[in-house]
This record gives sequence, C-alpha cells and structure tokens, in this order.
Amino acid sequence: MTRFYDWNPMPHHLAVRCPSCNAEAKFEFAETVRIKLKKDVDFFQKSTAFEYRLMENTGHGSWHAAIYYHGLCSSDMSDIKDLPDDYRPEDWRHSKYLYRSHGLDIGTVVCRSCLLRRKHDLIWPDDAYFQIEHNQHTLWAYDRETVSALIDYIGSRDRRKTGNWGAFLRHVPSRFLQARARQPVLKKLDSLLRET
Repeated sequence: MTRFYDWNPMPHHLAVRCPSCNAEAKFEFAETVRIKLKKDVDFFQKSTAFEYRLMENTGHGSWHAAIYYHGLCSSDMSDIKDLPDDYRPEDWRHSKYLYRSHGLDIGTVVCRSCLLRRKHDLIWPDDAYFQIEHNQHTLWAYDRETVSALIDYIGSRDRRKTGNWGAFLRHVPSRFLQARARQPVLKKLDSLLRET
C-alpha cells in the first residue's frame, strides 16, 4: 500500500469507512492538552467531559493529558465547565490543521447509516473511505472535497494551480500523474464520487 503524507497537516474531519457497516462515516480528531499541575490531575480523572491519560515521552519520563473527544461531546463544548485555574475550554478547540506527528491518531467515528458513535483509533490511510487502487498502489483522499481536488489536479495540464489543497496535491506520487495513468485514475476517482 502506498503511504505518503505522514508528516502533512490533516483536516480535523475525515471521511472513513465505518468499522461497523462499511458506509461512509465521519472521523473527528480528539484534542489533547497537557495537564499543567499534578493537583489538577484529579479533576480531569473524574470529569465526564475528558479522558485522562498518562503519556510517555519518546525519550524518558511521562506527562498527564486531558483528551477531549469532540464527536462524543457537545458540539459547542458547553460540557467543559468549572475548569481548574489556567485552563479554558478554548484550549481543546481545533487549530487550523492537526499535524499527525504528535502521535495521537485518536478521535471519534460517527456513522449516519448505522448510527455508530464511538471512540476510534485512526489507521490512516487504511481507514480512508475514498481510496482507489491503481497498479497495486493506493491513492486516497481525505473527503469528497479532496477527491474533487484530485480529479481537477490529475486532469489539469497546469499542475501549479493547486488551490486550497496545494500541500496535499503537490505530494501525490508521480505514478498517479503519469500520462498513461491519467485516464484510468480519473475514471476510478470519478466513480468514487458517483457511487457514494
């Protein structure tokens, strides 16, 4: 399987295959905040809005984390209340992009088809709902919007114009961009959008 983009920013919401019914589902990354003081650990361990974890550093030592699962909690974060000093609900808001290099590919999966709603450990790109095989290599997209961006990019003669998904598109492996691959890849991508 082709694996690219491990370092790249990812959107906070991804289209994934539902682990229960295989339909298109929505994955949303959880947000993790380092607990600043040991005296605050008890609050986060008892809170129903957070999951507490003791995180291991890559070298040595550990740190305390408060994890907020957006897809399981209130959409406006109103369930984050009475925080200890020096914490604000905004600490758990999504930034513009989420970088996968932090090592926590956790979040929630929500499926409209079977009504599944639970925590999920993301395995990317294996979980990608939008993916095609071409010559034993996998090309994937984050969601419908990036499938459309791939279609425009692969079909374009001027690949310098990349729009909102420039970083994503500039790293598409050349095997999918070659002249002989263009039509079969475009046909498979187009069928992805029509099937779903």
